[in-house]
Amino acid sequence: MDIEAFLRRRGGVARTAALHRAGFPRTRVDKFLAAGLIVRFRRGVYGLPVEGGVLGLALQHNALVTCLSAAPIYQLWTMEKAGVVHLSPGHRKTVPGTLTHGRIRHPVHPWLPVAGLADVLIHALHCLPELEGLLMVQCAAQRGDVTVDFLRRKLPGNRNARARSVLDHVIPRADSLLEVLANYHFHRAGLHVRRHVELPGVGEVDFLIEDFLVVETDGASHLEAKQVKKDRARNNATVVGGRLCLRFGYADVVHHPGVMVDQVLAVLEQSRRGSFSAR
Repeated sequence: MDIEAFLRRRGGVARTAALHRAGFPRTRVDKFLAAGLIVRFRRGVYGLPVEGGVLGLALQHNALVTCLSAAPIYQLWTMEKAGVVHLSPGHRKTVPGTLTHGRIRHPVHPWLPVAGLADVLIHALHCLPELEGLLMVQCAAQRGDVTVDFLRRKLPGNRNARARSVLDHVIPRADSLLEVLANYHFHRAGLHVRRHVELPGVGEVDFLIEDFLVVETDGASHLEAKQVKKDRARNNATVVGGRLCLRFGYADVVHHPGVMVDQVLAVLEQSRRGSFSAR
């Protein structure tokens, strides 16, 4: 294996000891440095010129990547990429230009300079907006990487009340981050919501609200021609079965949730007034 492939598999950075164990002695490392194939971030820490990034910064300052910055490493759902690097330096000195988090209390990533998943999620629940933290926890919990009960036990007392409240919105199953967000907004609006309901002639729908209105959340795959045809048939079957259907895409759910909820409420109100009754 060449050194570029080795580093790429490790996130773009490695310490000297790891390089030596992989069969890259000091003489070869020096040659790679001279050729510009790798760079030295600090003494004993090497990486790819482009791919070091956040991990390289963490190694330079003997810190660990955490919170939103660690989400891509653990393949967690997020709405936004981290604009500022989130680090846990393990000491009082703050790394300039970064957002500092507290001490690490759980096992860290086995070989990357990254906090363990438990600390990443706990930091996210304290640091991030409620929905962003919810998405990260939902993704990890439904994969079985962590349990909500475990996180709840790690967040005792009044000072952790806000973080614990986010856990109340984690659901047993979500096929996409759009489902998590839509479910959150529908419940906040006081709606009676059932998820993943099987309807005769239609199949499984994302949401059935007030046992009348079907709501589907459409990701990018729903723009494909084959899926559009399938969705059209499902919409028709929903109406034939005596229910209405609203569909919302990424922009609706993520950027305009208030409009989405208002439209759902408007249809339900029209139904209560008998607007959809047979004339």
